[in-house]
Amino acid sequence: MICAKAMPAVSGLEKEFPGKVKAANVDASTEAAQKAVKELGWRNHGLVIRDKQGKPVFNQADHGVNMDDVRKALNSLLKT
Repeated sequence: MICAKAMPAVSGLEKEFPGKVKAANVDASTEAAQKAVKELGWRNHGLVIRDKQGKPVFNQADHGVNMDDVRKALNSLLKT
């Protein structure tokens, strides 16, 4: 299962990829989230896709998230 975390727009990914993707919105203002934001190179928020082991394999920062790119990344990961 792939985990995509970020904006409300990702909520529909669980329906698009039933049983294959778990989406979660994370409060970016918490201390743990702020650490992740820095590590991912974002200014304040974004979207990250992690593999089954929790390793980030795709991310887009801030308001630049392109859902078509997200879908392509998910489709590519799900083929492996």
